[in-house]
Amino acid sequence: MQIIKDQQLIENTWSFIEDDAPLPEGDITVSLPRWLSEKEELLQRSGRTGIRLVPGDQTESLCADFDKIDLIELDFPIFGDGRLFSVARLLRSRDAYRGEIRAVGQYLPDQVFYLSRVGINAFDLSSQNDADLVLAAMSQFSVRYQASTN
Repeated sequence: MQIIKDQQLIENTWSFIEDDAPLPEGDITVSLPRWLSEKEELLQRSGRTGIRLVPGDQTESLCADFDKIDLIELDFPIFGDGRLFSVARLLRSRDAYRGEIRAVGQYLPDQVFYLSRVGINAFDLSSQNDADLVLAAMSQFSVRYQASTN
């Protein structure tokens, strides 16, 4: 499966692991509750670890662990739920997270330009999104009215 990262099409090496699933080797993301309850075990395994956030997750508890987190996925449950736009902006500006922030789930190609402006630098293509549409959407507008995190 491919993703777009920093406006380049690359292979995805990450897998999301459900809360009740065993921890495999390799690069994985887990939910915030699982990270908070199993952090030590997650840090002992080989492979990189990331966190998948959903709307309503509180990110303040992650700030002290940013040096251990290689990826933050923002899981958009529906395209009309914009709370994760704010989460991305806060992760970049307030919390100074410099790692990869990836949009997954139900975002639309029409939202990609704005998602990249708030700090998301990678886009999962596993849903209905086409790589060409997503890449084109990143440079769709030549005039920008809001400040950007990048």
